[in-house]
Amino acid sequence: MSNRDSDPRAMLLRARIRDIPDFPKPGILFRDLTPLMGDGAAMRTTIEMLVEKIAPHRADTIVAIESRGFIFGAPVAVELGIGFAPVRKPGKLPWRTTKRTYDLEYGTDSLEMHADAVVQGTRVVIVDDLLATGGTAAATAELVRAQGGQVVAMAFVVELELLRGRDRLPSVPVDALIRY
Repeated sequence: MSNRDSDPRAMLLRARIRDIPDFPKPGILFRDLTPLMGDGAAMRTTIEMLVEKIAPHRADTIVAIESRGFIFGAPVAVELGIGFAPVRKPGKLPWRTTKRTYDLEYGTDSLEMHADAVVQGTRVVIVDDLLATGGTAAATAELVRAQGGQVVAMAFVVELELLRGRDRLPSVPVDALIRY
């Protein structure tokens, strides 16, 4: 448990995260955030903590990653009174998109964002539920930069430190409310 987790609010969040062994495959310990999302007080606290971390970066837009990132990113954008842009798997957005393909442990994956989601000079904070290997967040940063946006920070509810995802991310502030 990190120092930050000694904060009573972080302890509330940690208590609402369920560990599921051997999911999605043997040897993986899945950190399930659905109990946290299902608890109104814990969810409100999560959004408040993310807002506190993100507000100093003076973002114009929250860019959130499909699909659980939407659950946290959209209310943060509303709370801050700024725009929201979704990043999705290919074929899910109805208009012209830009695309990034990135490497996974075994193969590749791709993400898309509307081609006009971020305009030149827009200050963006990328939000997702969990930082693991960093591939998805790094690809999202590339999408934002390809549209002329400036990634000013990234924020996650949970970080799996052993997977060293931070190492793959651009040199911007990266914050996680809970670290394992």
